[in-house]
Parts: sequence; structure tokens; C-alpha cells
Amino acid sequence: MIEAELKARVREPGAVLRRLESACGPGRAEVYRDTYYDAPDGRLLGGDRELRIREVVSADGSRRALLTYKEARVDQASGSKPEHETAVADAEAAHAIVRGLGLAPRLVFEKRCRNYQLEREGWRFLVTLVRVPRLDGVFLEVETAADGAAELAGALAAVRRVLGELGVDEGEVTNELYTDAVMRLCPSASSPSRAAGRGTPPPS
Repeated sequence: MIEAELKARVREPGAVLRRLESACGPGRAEVYRDTYYDAPDGRLLGGDRELRIREVVSADGSRRALLTYKEARVDQASGSKPEHETAVADAEAAHAIVRGLGLAPRLVFEKRCRNYQLEREGWRFLVTLVRVPRLDGVFLEVETAADGAAELAGALAAVRRVLGELGVDEGEVTNELYTDAVMRLCPSASSPSRAAGRGTPPPS
């Protein structure tokens, strides 16, 4: 499966929020605490690959965790990557297993999200408004799943139509990864001492 996704730094988040609420109803507020792991030689992040444990806290206090591996991007313009993801029952055990294999946490940051589900033209979309502490602005992610490279162009075209429906123009779209932006602007986010911490605050 290829995650066909486009991300925009939106100029008018209030207008986008109103359109989303009108089309989808109330969103689901969640906080993601993302820990990215790498080998000592940096070959994962350095090779445009990602190994992530995501701990999710919902507004009602419920928690879940996901283990995700993303291969190198297959489309430079969008940054879309083949993705392999599964739920894990015990986040602490997942962290221990990954560390036991010789990998170390290299980057930790939070995403404060409001998620919406949307269907158009036979495609199912996850649409997310995102704030990342210490990064300026509000981001909008629109993603769907492409079943292989042959479907990717069509999936991305559908994603662009959803962005247009929400009032987002091409000039707002960015292919910069959150990992790159956080490491550039917030070097302390990748410190091992921060990565060792746990505990996730509830959504604001």
C-alpha cells in the first residue's frame, strides 16, 4: 500500500475548519506522540525511510499505539511513500523490542490533530488538521491509499480535488516532512533524553 498524501500549510485554517465540519461533521481530536527510531549509522532516516511508534491519546482519554515503517518516497512532488502499519497492544513493549534490536530513538515530537473521514469518487480519505508545537502555522493533511504505483497518480489527483474542495490552493501545498522541519527548527526534539520520556498530555 502506498500512502497517497498531500500536506498544506493553510493560510485560512478557520475557513478550512468550517468547510470540514460542514462536509464531515465534528472531527475527532487526538494527540499523537511520535517516536522515530534509527540505526546507529543513521541509515533509516538518511535513506528516506521511517520507523515510528505512535502513541495516540483521544479526547476521552483512551489510548492506542501503532508501529509504522515507511519506505523511501516513490513520488518526489508529494512525498508519498509505501507504508506498512499495524496496531500494537503494548506501546512500552514495542519500544523495548525496537531498542533491543539495536535501534535508538532519534526524534520525538507531538502532533495535535483533528481527524475527519471523507468519501469521494470511490476513494476514502483521512483529512487531518494539524498543529505541531514550535512549528508555525496550521497544516492540513489529506491522504488515501493507493494499491501500488499504478494507482498513485489517480489517488493523488483525487487528493488534490479534495484540497480544492476545502479551499486550499496549490501554493499552500508543501512536501517538507515534519521530521525534517522539526529537526531543523527544534534540534532538542531529537535529543535522546527527550526521546526517553513517556506520558502524553490530553488534546487541548
